[in-house]
Amino acid sequence: MKWLMLALGSAALIANAPAFAQNGSQAAHPSVLLKTSEGDIRVELYPEKAPKTVANFLDYVKSGQYNGTIFHRVIPGFMVQGGGYTTSYAEKPTRAPIPLESRNGLKNMTGTIAMARTSDPNSATAQFFINTVDNAGLDYPNPDGNGYAVFGKVTAGMDVVKKIEGTPTTSRGPMSDVPQKQIVLQSATIVGK
Repeated sequence: MKWLMLALGSAALIANAPAFAQNGSQAAHPSVLLKTSEGDIRVELYPEKAPKTVANFLDYVKSGQYNGTIFHRVIPGFMVQGGGYTTSYAEKPTRAPIPLESRNGLKNMTGTIAMARTSDPNSATAQFFINTVDNAGLDYPNPDGNGYAVFGKVTAGMDVVKKIEGTPTTSRGPMSDVPQKQIVLQSATIVGK
């Protein structure tokens, strides 16, 4: 019986151990390449911190949801937002919203990627934003007692993010802070190391 308990305990430890790459280091986080009309942005995702958010984002990437969308909201000294509108400014249909994972310890720091949402904390679908500065005011519990869920960070192409941030903006119908010249997210793909 003692051996059975030891074997079961060992199996549980192995099942819960982090995945390791062949070289013995911990397996890499998933990465996504965002090809934009201004250049490429690569983001690393943290499923151990925001599992539902990362799974949701990757599902949208795999389905092609982001291909041909625009960065529709750009606010210098704050963030760039995309993933929800086509080049004709039509809002793309989405799946059901996901629960908010803002209490994961990740902060809205420069270069992090987070989910956009309405005033309902559990309303995030496909739209995301990249922080262009440290935005502590978006961290849990701010600004409304809930915060915004960070789920990854830019690992390459922050110069592209800053270029997008610097584009002149205008209003278009009910939308404000819209780039005057469209910035298209041409494709989003999962990439290796």
